[in-house]
Amino acid sequence: MTALELLAPARNKDIGIAAIDCGADAVYIGGPAFGARKAAGNSISDIAQLCSYAHKFGARIFLTVNTLLQDDGELQSARCMMFEAQDAGVDAFIIQDPVLMDTPGIHVPLHASTQCAIRDLQTARYYESLGAGRIVLERELSLQQVREIAAGVACEIECFVHGALCVCYSGDCYLSEHVAGRSANRGECAQPCRSRYDLVDAQGRVLVSDKALLSLKDLNLIDRLKDMADAGVCSFKIEGRLKNSSYVRNVVRQYSLALDALVAAAPGMYRRASLGRVSEGFSPAVDKTFNRGYTQLYIDGRRGRWSSMDAPKAMGELIGRVEAIKRGGREMTLKIDPAYKSLTLANGDGFCFVDGAGITGFRGDVCQGLSISAKDISSLKAGDVLYRNISMAFERRMDAEPCRREIQVGVELAAAPSGGLDITARSEDGRTASIRLDGSTLQAAKDPERMLQTLVSQLSKRHLHYKVMEVKWAQASDTIPFLPASAINALRRSLIDEIDRQTPVAPPLRQGHRDRDVSIAERGPVTELMRTRYCIKYELGLCSKLQGHAPTGPLYLINNGRRLALSFDCSSCEMAVLSE
Repeated sequence: MTALELLAPARNKDIGIAAIDCGADAVYIGGPAFGARKAAGNSISDIAQLCSYAHKFGARIFLTVNTLLQDDGELQSARCMMFEAQDAGVDAFIIQDPVLMDTPGIHVPLHASTQCAIRDLQTARYYESLGAGRIVLERELSLQQVREIAAGVACEIECFVHGALCVCYSGDCYLSEHVAGRSANRGECAQPCRSRYDLVDAQGRVLVSDKALLSLKDLNLIDRLKDMADAGVCSFKIEGRLKNSSYVRNVVRQYSLALDALVAAAPGMYRRASLGRVSEGFSPAVDKTFNRGYTQLYIDGRRGRWSSMDAPKAMGELIGRVEAIKRGGREMTLKIDPAYKSLTLANGDGFCFVDGAGITGFRGDVCQGLSISAKDISSLKAGDVLYRNISMAFERRMDAEPCRREIQVGVELAAAPSGGLDITARSEDGRTASIRLDGSTLQAAKDPERMLQTLVSQLSKRHLHYKVMEVKWAQASDTIPFLPASAINALRRSLIDEIDRQTPVAPPLRQGHRDRDVSIAERGPVTELMRTRYCIKYELGLCSKLQGHAPTGPLYLINNGRRLALSFDCSSCEMAVLSE
């Protein structure tokens, strides 16, 4: 039976705990340094606390150590941090620099990061040969490519299924370093792919003006989880280590429910990789959280319209059009022509629209019916399409209805000698605890049927992060001892306390360290700043291969006077951005 893992991002310890409560099987998080997100570092103490919480549910914590190292001093610092994190309970390290794959004394699995640019079987086998127990594939692969790689290696396969998309192949981007002096491979990406550019031809004619021509929509593969699992993917990764708690909770809950449905539909084939189930909580709605619109990218091996060039920031859900605006002083009142009949607005909702400057947002100070009062935005006009990117009603509902995750326990009752009772509790992962009640010290119940009902009722309750889901007789008896409710509750707590003292059993991660002489890679001068499966020509209907357009000649991106050349490899259906 294959264990399927939902892997959630966490900017900090509290968000990691929230992700586990909402159903994540594992969490990836940055440590004090070297984590590819400089603004999302965490102390070893916080990492230890998160590990302790996760391990209650057999969930795992992966530490990101996925930046390129500059010198031996950084190598030594990174290794020291890894030893401290390993002692704190971390279950795996996500690595980019191959030199860290050869770190004596590290005994937890090593995962080859998406920054390793693994998009073919040869590269996958290379990182497996270095000792990677798991490889994180590029986002731009087709399902068939994923299937071929999974079939050709013995290590685990992890794929992104949701969140923001880098326009280029991960780990092969030097655009940020080129234009802003901030290396994406060092956790300092300036996100130039979300900037606005002009597209010009060799004669200097502007073909497109002031658009985020390199910005992509967000990935959403929630409808393709079974296809990916069948192709060999075991870990389904959500992007977002810089996202807030609301985003992580909402998306994790949605995908956890989808994985539960997949497991339920294929009994005996799949199971979740951690313990416990979320029995309470809010109903998720990913459209109500941060997104730039969604795409399934290249999973079907077909090119599509992936760009978010008009909206490189989050737009949120469409709510309708501005029917009329009344302005007075510094205030404005809008009347909305709703996109759907059930639309309800709340004070504090966040709204946005597209204008000449890009995406402009504002807060609704007072929302009554379909009327919005807010500070005046001069560029907003009647007829503009309005989106809601913050729903206060939904945010309040998430806070008021927190998820509760519990490990399921079954209890068996059996008659013991001399009118006694054997009680055995078994957790969903097979941990057991037993108590025998000596019949010589107990009185028989005058109403056995009612006593049995009381036993079932009092045993079927929560304690700690466990819940007794089933109580049954393993061996029936005409005689049942009388026990007061307080005694039954004490028995339940004692059984569960004993189970909790035992280490949860979760599926192991495979790994296989091999001795290799690996040196820190140095990069020489680069003219190719990024390579991508995304194609500006195709997005604009200018592709001669697939759309029959006449050849355009050389094309360039212009931003603040800086010119970048575009190169089109039509045989591979790839585009590259070059420095000049």
